[in-house]
Amino acid sequence: MKITKEVKIAIVAVAGVIVLFFGMNFLKGLSMFSTDSTYYISFKDISGLTTSCPIYAGGYKVGVVKSIVYDFEGANDIVVEAEVNPNLRIPVGSSASIESDMMGNIKMNLLLAEPSGDIVPAGGMIVGGIDAGALGMVADMVPAIERMLPKLDSIMAALNALLADPALTNSLHNVETVSGNLTTTTAELNTLMAALNRDVPTLMQNANAMLAGADTLTNSLNGIDMAGTMAKVDATLANVEELTRKLNGTEGTLGLMLNDPSLYNNLNSTMQSADALLVNFREHPKRYVHFSLFGKKE
Repeated sequence: MKITKEVKIAIVAVAGVIVLFFGMNFLKGLSMFSTDSTYYISFKDISGLTTSCPIYAGGYKVGVVKSIVYDFEGANDIVVEAEVNPNLRIPVGSSASIESDMMGNIKMNLLLAEPSGDIVPAGGMIVGGIDAGALGMVADMVPAIERMLPKLDSIMAALNALLADPALTNSLHNVETVSGNLTTTTAELNTLMAALNRDVPTLMQNANAMLAGADTLTNSLNGIDMAGTMAKVDATLANVEELTRKLNGTEGTLGLMLNDPSLYNNLNSTMQSADALLVNFREHPKRYVHFSLFGKKE
């Protein structure tokens, strides 16, 4: 049987459609001959989830979304048909969440419960929810940001007024002056430190010499007979004490002179007599001096 040209074209067209179909499914992550297990996940809101979206468990891709069934009557939840690796065992109590990142990419995460021995069978139903992720955190922050906007306006106005204040410019100039002074002070301090570094060896030598002199003085003091010296000092003090005792008493000549009032009275009487004699001598000198040129007495 001869195949006509039209039949060949039809066969090529059908083959192209089949290849295109399987190629599109492959690009979407779907496989027509897959042995993956099918699970159904119910959502109140799928937040833009589409077929071929990846499904992760603990950050590892374990399946894809095969189809989405929407209840147009609104009586039931949205059901997502998911193809999951048959080696994955989903414990009873597990759930699923839809997450979107900052770039708008959407994925589904399987939140596996603690292993309890019971697993969700293939074809079973899993409860799903929404994980807002970073976008949800930003959305939660919007009310707080809206409350902060008036305060930010007030702060910006105050900041503009501060920047327009001439005192700020003067302060900046003062800061520049202070910086210059600090630079000068630092240079002087460096000079002082250099002088100290230069003089410290000399100071250390002088200190060592003083310490050596102190050692010599200490050795000299150690060589003095302190016991003999103190004995001599004690003897001298004893003599001084004995002399003081005798001066205060009437045993010696000095004691009698210092303590006997009769001696004072006698000396006073003698002085009075001598004074009267001198007065009489001045008044009657001829009574006491006889002088003649010829030796004749009148």
